[in-house]
Amino acid sequence: MKKTRLFLLIIMVVFLTVQNIYAIPAFARRYKISCTTCHDPFPRLKPYGDDFAGNGFVLDEEERARDYVSAGDDLMWLNRDSPLAVRFDAYAIPDDNTAVKNDLEAPWGVKLMSGGSLYKNIGYYFYMYLSERGEVAGLEDAYIHFNNIKGLEMDLMVGQFQTCDPLMKRELRLSFEDYMIYKTKIGNSNTDLAYDRGIILTYGVEKTGTDIVAMVVNGNGIPEAGPEKMFDDDKYKNFGLRVAQGVGENLGIGGFVYYGKEAKLDMAEMPTDMTNEILYYGPDLNMVYDRFAFTGQLLFRQDSDPLFMNGDEVMTNGVVAELIFSPNYDRSRFYYTFLYNRIDSDWDPADYHSATVSATYLISRNLRLIGEYTMDMEQESNRFVLGLNTGF
Repeated sequence: MKKTRLFLLIIMVVFLTVQNIYAIPAFARRYKISCTTCHDPFPRLKPYGDDFAGNGFVLDEEERARDYVSAGDDLMWLNRDSPLAVRFDAYAIPDDNTAVKNDLEAPWGVKLMSGGSLYKNIGYYFYMYLSERGEVAGLEDAYIHFNNIKGLEMDLMVGQFQTCDPLMKRELRLSFEDYMIYKTKIGNSNTDLAYDRGIILTYGVEKTGTDIVAMVVNGNGIPEAGPEKMFDDDKYKNFGLRVAQGVGENLGIGGFVYYGKEAKLDMAEMPTDMTNEILYYGPDLNMVYDRFAFTGQLLFRQDSDPLFMNGDEVMTNGVVAELIFSPNYDRSRFYYTFLYNRIDSDWDPADYHSATVSATYLISRNLRLIGEYTMDMEQESNRFVLGLNTGF
């Protein structure tokens, strides 16, 4: 009942406060550019789309005063219209590894999204799952982005986001199959490289083409506040650093390290003296060649005591590799994705091994069909997916 009332409240707020719902595709209408300028295809971003988002969703050369409300105040720069969008995902999944052999997951998810500028060089983005697997999941991505601080190639992002975003953006993948190593937790640990709350600082060295990303996060995901009304559940903070180097126009190499510490919680969800130290490290590779785009990640994870039993250290090795083929570059109607996942851990329940072939067909620039096959070598099972994704 509470979830139903929350859903109705959200809908009422949308209709009462937004006079002209012009969605994230409204950026295409506003600047009179195709969706392919930023996406290849949606939701996957091209480098130009990354730059546009990093610039606070603003094209400086196309900005017009009439697009904003300033009321004669130089310190106010509000969007005249509220940019809202909806994403709708639906799937039919035959899976021989479940008791339900054929499932109609429609809708699998419905998102309400918004992004835009707050002021010069300051942007925002958030989305809320109105429904995810039949539940109101709440906010996931939600942050404020400060661009080119003091005129430098330095950005600051504050809010909640995925700590793997500097590596491979899970929310922008074309396949139903996930990048598994990023969302895998070991034992009783609450730490992974998916959603978390914190701060990201990025700096670009223009002379060398080097990008540096540093982050500080709570390390326990994005749960609701605990007994003491705090989001973090212990006194520790986790830290991440990625350094990436461009090699020519089509190759990028990077290295990532992440260190954190977490305390075991008691029955009252209060931290105890038992702790687990987590260390991630590994290289990544991005390469574009003609119609092919490849991204690969080799990631090692080391836990000192993930079961909180004064036990042995647990080592986990992960691989994710993705190859995307665009037959007609960014004007393609068909796209083909080949995705490989491998997790080998001393904690056996985390082991995973799969290969996926996925095909995408664009009915329109913002409506696509998916056909996908995944072979799970760990469970010796097969999964087929037929899906529809749209944003409007």
